[in-house]
Amino acid sequence: MPHTSLNLSVLRAFRSVLAPAAILLAAVLALAAGPALPPSLSGLKTLGPYLVLLLGTGMGVWFNRGRAFIGLASLLAAFAGYSFALEFGAASFAARAVFTAAAILVPLNFLLALVFPERGVSHHFNYRWLMLAVAETLFVAWIASAGRTSWSGTVWQDLLEHWLFRSPPTPLLGRLLFAAAFVAAAARARPRVPATETRPLDIGQAGALLAFFIACEWVDAPGAFGAFITASGAILLVSLLQESHRLAFRDELTGLPSRRALDERLHGLGPVHAIAMLDVDHFKNFNDTHGHDIGDQVLRLVATQLAQAAGGGTAYRYGGEEFCILFPEIRLADALPHIEKIRADIAAYQMAVRSDDRPKDPEAGTRLRHLRSPDKTLSVTVSIGVAEPDDVRSTPAEVLRASDKALYRAKEAGRNRVSR
Repeated sequence: MPHTSLNLSVLRAFRSVLAPAAILLAAVLALAAGPALPPSLSGLKTLGPYLVLLLGTGMGVWFNRGRAFIGLASLLAAFAGYSFALEFGAASFAARAVFTAAAILVPLNFLLALVFPERGVSHHFNYRWLMLAVAETLFVAWIASAGRTSWSGTVWQDLLEHWLFRSPPTPLLGRLLFAAAFVAAAARARPRVPATETRPLDIGQAGALLAFFIACEWVDAPGAFGAFITASGAILLVSLLQESHRLAFRDELTGLPSRRALDERLHGLGPVHAIAMLDVDHFKNFNDTHGHDIGDQVLRLVATQLAQAAGGGTAYRYGGEEFCILFPEIRLADALPHIEKIRADIAAYQMAVRSDDRPKDPEAGTRLRHLRSPDKTLSVTVSIGVAEPDDVRSTPAEVLRASDKALYRAKEAGRNRVSR
């Protein structure tokens, strides 16, 4: 990957963790300022976590994001259960039992949600999650009432002193589950191909786990549990909003910004810019011959090459097999060498066709490609039309239309070329 593409990937990774880091910092500052809050705002320490977690859980349902809903619902149940148990005293068996259960079950639920595929909230298998939630709630209530009712028994009081469950701070079993869930979340958060960005919700899962772990470790500090469990819910809430923005402004197949993002960017271009419109040559015939799965591979290949565009260019998927590259603040003469290089790189690339037994995971497929020769390789070419503002066309929309007309001239002239 070119050096500029690597820098872009680093910048995207930094930007994706910026919101969780800011929320964690805000929790630390809020905890430090907590004792100084006036009496009129003291209720925020109790109501704040409920408001954030209830809002986040509702948004998880609204956006139909199953993993976020499970995480937020688990955090809400943990905070509500521990707050209720504290009524018996922080040193009581009930409070210690509920805290131990929360420190174990919350990361376990996160881990289960990460292991199983995302199916949304309104899915016909989701009754299993509901049954699990009811079972966990009843089980924790049964343990917490040990010694208080005739049906609870006292065996749990001895078991809670076992080294695997002893708390606080976080019991060893909880720490192991935290580590496993965090590794699973971090693995999902890592970008898989150059053209794609890290998904905010995947980053949010890892950030929320970290915040909840801090809440458990600092449970004895006044207000710490509420502050960091609020931060955990806020991280997931913000990541839900970021994910909805990503889905609206980013193409899911290629990972490039979508046409909606292009339309917004056009309004902000200055008087000096260049626009390139790009089309995959004979894509319909290619699709009909090799199938839509191979056609999708072609589009991802082209997107990967465009995402590495030098010269400050930003690529967008315009629609179908059409793409657009914006070069803000530079003249067309300066952008042309970069555009020509994109065309040449795509034409020279030999694409290994994915066989039926090839893994769907891109990294596993890459490792397999090094071990055996592909059954078939294909190559594609692209035609590109370019334009910049002049006396006839002064607005970005007019320049875009001019580059589209130039694209058709490139096709008529024989394809696999750049036309002005």
